Amino acid sequence: MPESPGPPVLLELENVQKDYSSPGEIVHAVRGASVTVGEGERLALLGPSGSGKTTLLLLLGGLLRADSGSVRYAGRDLAELSKRETLAYRREHVGFIFQGFELTAGMSARENVAIPLLLRGVPHSQAKERAAVALVEVGLSDRASHPPERLSGGEQQRVAIARALVGEPRLLLADEATGNLDSQTGDEVLALLAELPARHGAAVILVTHDARAVGHADRVLEMRDGHLRESATPDAAAAAGP
Repeated sequence: MPESPGPPVLLELENVQKDYSSPGEIVHAVRGASVTVGEGERLALLGPSGSGKTTLLLLLGGLLRADSGSVRYAGRDLAELSKRETLAYRREHVGFIFQGFELTAGMSARENVAIPLLLRGVPHSQAKERAAVALVEVGLSDRASHPPERLSGGEQQRVAIARALVGEPRLLLADEATGNLDSQTGDEVLALLAELPARHGAAVILVTHDARAVGHADRVLEMRDGHLRESATPDAAAAAGP
């Protein structure tokens, strides 16, 4: 029987190169990376520290530009976007989750979640309502009025997930989202990242050292010394570990 077609293509990387210059040397952070990501796919990106994972994520999110090769989103090369278009891409199409949560102290969880909507010009009342709904999705409706300093690490990361998804992006990029969490809380966050973006129709790329993440992924990518390759199966990657 013929194979069923995969999901429509959302992201395409073709022979992407990114170098950094430092006194006396050039660091080849990403070397000829190529991969295609379909709509709604869940990808785990594994590899040791310094292998180029975070650089690749920044390229996908439009926060860095490739030195050569192409990064295409919905068929359009990010290098062709103006500064204004690049900003709109990041605000309207991409959600970011970071290891350090990156929440604003003194603001409530609901206010933190509403920030991406306010930056897009959504009226305050509407942004507040949508933020409240997003907090319900991550199980924090009873903590909506609490600032980050009154939340646990796991609760702060749930707020960060709600903030990343409140604008209904098509692409969610998570950089070591479980890195500051204990094992049980990390498992809960991984489960959320597997479930919620799919509910919103977003593709997910999760950069992680945590081999448990592959159990929540459709595909597994690995980076070594800037080189990107796809693991044979999530099960094989889980067995091999980081």
